[in-house]
Amino acid sequence: MAIDYTVIVVYLLGMLVMGWWGMRRAKSKSDFLVAGRRLGPAMYSGTMAAIVLGGASTIGGVGLGYQYGLSGAWMVFTIGLGLLALSVFFSARIARLKVYTVSEMLDLRYGGRAGVITGVVMWAYTLMLAVTSTIAYATIFDVLFDMNRTLAIVLGGSIVVAYSTLGGMWSITLTDMVQFVVKTIGVLLLLLPIAVVKAGGFSEMKAKLPTEYFDPLGIGGETIFTYVLIYTFGMLIGQDIWQRVFTARSDRTAKWGGTVAGTYCLVYAIAGAVIGTAAKVLYPNLASADAAFATIVKDELPVGVRGLVLAAALAAVMSTSSGALIACATVANNDIWSRLRGAVRPASEEHDEVKGNRAFILIMGIGVIATAIALNNVVEALTVAYNLLVGGLLVPILGGLLWKRGTVHGALASVIVGGVAVIGLMAAYGILANEPVYYGLLASLAVYVIVSLATPATDAAVLAVWRERLAGRDPELRSEPVPAGQ
Repeated sequence: MAIDYTVIVVYLLGMLVMGWWGMRRAKSKSDFLVAGRRLGPAMYSGTMAAIVLGGASTIGGVGLGYQYGLSGAWMVFTIGLGLLALSVFFSARIARLKVYTVSEMLDLRYGGRAGVITGVVMWAYTLMLAVTSTIAYATIFDVLFDMNRTLAIVLGGSIVVAYSTLGGMWSITLTDMVQFVVKTIGVLLLLLPIAVVKAGGFSEMKAKLPTEYFDPLGIGGETIFTYVLIYTFGMLIGQDIWQRVFTARSDRTAKWGGTVAGTYCLVYAIAGAVIGTAAKVLYPNLASADAAFATIVKDELPVGVRGLVLAAALAAVMSTSSGALIACATVANNDIWSRLRGAVRPASEEHDEVKGNRAFILIMGIGVIATAIALNNVVEALTVAYNLLVGGLLVPILGGLLWKRGTVHGALASVIVGGVAVIGLMAAYGILANEPVYYGLLASLAVYVIVSLATPATDAAVLAVWRERLAGRDPELRSEPVPAGQ
């Protein structure tokens, strides 16, 4: 394993070097949080694909293929569909807004009073997303070094926190590009063909497995619908995804670069399911489906290649973890702390925004590592995060983009009722049940429409500013929220 270890260590050291390089480029708030809004199509596509395809998409996607066959691709496939929908229908308008957070967009649209509550909900989502990504280090380092769970989380998490704190989005962008290349080579170009060959080819796989393993809908219609609801719609509104949209140098880059990334996700989804199906042929009696990825890598790949593929798994986890971490810190600083600070300190008081955002990434990173050590159930944590995101924020965000009659009162009521409904229904039906997100989303939609129609329409001046920003006709306008009544 010496060669494999060398590959992994070189990769991890490379991440830290990228962090230092990114630090030299992060000279302003825009540089630190959104890479100066300067990413071109190639870099934008690579980094967007890197952030959405994390450990769940790689290790979990192979596990679903092991359990369900080709229909196991649906989870990652719906992520790709969500990214395609975001890129084609919304990304250009989002990029033209020139904001830093989803809550700033809501303040701009509704008049400056929606951001605090939505910021808290979005912060909770990004925090749990970062935590679940960080927990995945334990699985990978256990395969690599037979390492203690806590030590693995501290090691992997510390590397991500280090390069993210140093250079912010520039460091994360540079590391994500490396991670995208490593994932493409490790998973698509190496592991996929080797796994199929080792399993005897598709004809042998079909001969040894039940026919339902090759049924595109074998995982079940209700499960597919739930994936669409959670992951496809989740891609449309998550701060971690929007913050990458903000990095595009133009709305055209956001649209077409995101479309390429979404298409890549669809290919990645199928590849993971095929690898998992091959693993089922080779190891029909694994105790856990999630062990399929590590098992086939450890037992079937040659020296050196094994290290590269395990580096690809690390790359998948790190890209999602770092993206969620900077999103969590950005929301905590810009949407929550800055508002509290503004209530007790003069708004004009000068402060080092790069230094402040860097401090928040470090603080949030330490919190994420501590929470990951204390938490055991990754699936439940991720489900809670996405249920809150979709149930509480989908309606007011898409409503603000698509329905001009939506009001701030409708948006706030929608967030509160949807969030409370999701939490209550998870307590009643169970965290992993489908009903909480179904009924929570319906409640959020109903309240949004009813309250918006029952309250005065949004001020015409607020809507005029909103339309100007959506059209990209006033790029010099401040990105801070528009005060209520203006």
